[in-house]
Amino acid sequence: MNQIDLAFKTALEQAELIRRREVSPIELVEIYLNRISTLNPQLGSYFTVTAEQAIADAQAKTEILTTTSELPPFFGVPISIKDLNPVADVPCTYGNPALLNNIPNYDDGVVTQIKQAGFIILGKTATSELGSFPYTEPTGFPAARNPWNLEYTPGGSSGGAAAAVAAGLCAIAQGSDGGGSIRGPAACCGLVGIKPSRGRVSHAPVGDRLSGLATNGPLARTVADAAALLDVISGYVTGDPYWLPDPQPSFLAATQEKPGRLRIAYTTNIPPMGKADKNCEQGVLQTLKFLEELGHTVEEISFDFSGLVEPFTFVWQTGVAASAIPSEALQPLNRWLIAQTGSAGQYLQAVSQLQMISRQIVAIFETVDVLVLPVYLHSPIRVGEWADLSPQETFQKIIHWIAPCPPANATGQPAIALPVGFDEVGLPIGVQLMGRPAAEATLISVAAQLEAANPWINHRPSL
Repeated sequence: MNQIDLAFKTALEQAELIRRREVSPIELVEIYLNRISTLNPQLGSYFTVTAEQAIADAQAKTEILTTTSELPPFFGVPISIKDLNPVADVPCTYGNPALLNNIPNYDDGVVTQIKQAGFIILGKTATSELGSFPYTEPTGFPAARNPWNLEYTPGGSSGGAAAAVAAGLCAIAQGSDGGGSIRGPAACCGLVGIKPSRGRVSHAPVGDRLSGLATNGPLARTVADAAALLDVISGYVTGDPYWLPDPQPSFLAATQEKPGRLRIAYTTNIPPMGKADKNCEQGVLQTLKFLEELGHTVEEISFDFSGLVEPFTFVWQTGVAASAIPSEALQPLNRWLIAQTGSAGQYLQAVSQLQMISRQIVAIFETVDVLVLPVYLHSPIRVGEWADLSPQETFQKIIHWIAPCPPANATGQPAIALPVGFDEVGLPIGVQLMGRPAAEATLISVAAQLEAANPWINHRPSL
């Protein structure tokens, strides 16, 4: 097997090859580090590459292979961590160059679980500043670029993670999603991205700063890989403000389960923002065709999401203020967002509004199993396309672009993004499935059906 084919093997396949001693952790790590050295200058997908630590970990794991057969599920498989999540003794910049020397002395909770599963961390992937934007172009860092077409963004804020997986610079990636930051990059880069249910993945040890809007989740090339990483990072940690029981059976097992005949609703119109462009709409329509062929019932619905915009925006922008980074050290849009932050009373009122509107959204699922939506309302933007706009103009464009994503963050429901095809400039087209509360297993089962009906795994960007 050549090195490129090995780099594009799924994480589960790599774990099995290691288990059978057909490849070693050190071989895999060296392949990925060589690819990162060659391709990352074009892609800007990694802020920090932890080559020395990765090689040392891989050498230790390679030696362990000679002494034991009892291995954790992803023993020796390389992974990346988004640079919003602390890894002990590795810079954590949050996309701000003033924090280049910020070296945490602890691991984020998901990082602890990832290490316990046997993964080897290759480095920290690029994020927009504080994870605020759906493109990844923070001041002081190279812009992250889409490996399918380098003129375009890989999305954000998990843009570096998505670019790295799509380009074969890691086997799988950890990301986070507070308003589409996993699903958007997955759609831009032709990946599977899961935004888990609220309470599925712990925010330990720091805690949740956005009233449950944000969560960690996986980015992968296949539904099975994404499901298996979700199994790894799921689980309650003492003191979590939200929690869910562990799935029975596992999320990986759900990829082999038939979901039965589901009631599927869809819309490509997101009031007050309007209708998806032809590419994003086509992704939905193509998915519906597959779902009907699989025996599911499909119906169009209309729902007005307009009441969500103001309170969601209010709560979301407080995350910038909560960072405690001085305003003058931030990009203009984040400075502008801080200036819009209101009082504590207004914040609590916005949270209450979100909760009331969330009840209306969840009520849709009393008669619907899955809601099919676009991921974004239009195709990916070019790198730097909005750079000359005012903060107010940029923010309005962001709100319009990502409009289909925030409902799942507001309600805490699970959602998954899947690739379905390509547009005229060679960029992937994605679609979003939103499920009932805590029903990741159903989403994963139907996503596995769609993946089998429309295989994607052999597509690779021609870098």
